[in-house]
Amino acid sequence: MAIKKASAEWRGDLKGGNGELSTESGVLNKTAYNFVSRFETGTETNPEELVGAALAACFSMALANNLAKEGYKVNSVNTDALVHFEKKEQGFTITKVELNNRGSVDGIDDSAYQKYAEQTKTGCPVSRALTGPMILLRAELVK
Repeated sequence: MAIKKASAEWRGDLKGGNGELSTESGVLNKTAYNFVSRFETGTETNPEELVGAALAACFSMALANNLAKEGYKVNSVNTDALVHFEKKEQGFTITKVELNNRGSVDGIDDSAYQKYAEQTKTGCPVSRALTGPMILLRAELVK
């Protein structure tokens, strides 16, 4: 069983404070995050952006793997994630994630590509962690 580690530290109150997050791999190492980048417009990262990146990466890898296992030649799979973060009665909430996907795959038609994309949407590990109808998918086959 693989266990992946990430850590975060926050200093101060919500609006005036700031934080740093790191990953075990060192790719993120004391990477800054703060209120402005999360709730307004800033240059640091934020948890919702990281959720989107994790889902887009997982989905792209899993879809490429699923297609390759079926014998298709995968040239590229590119996925953007748009994470909707809204204030609700219970507080700020990720209400949905839109996945916009483009794949360049030899020997497949659009119907089959859509089928594999939909299967992957519910099958990749990060998707399963974010279960529910909040993940929306748009898949596009690029030739």
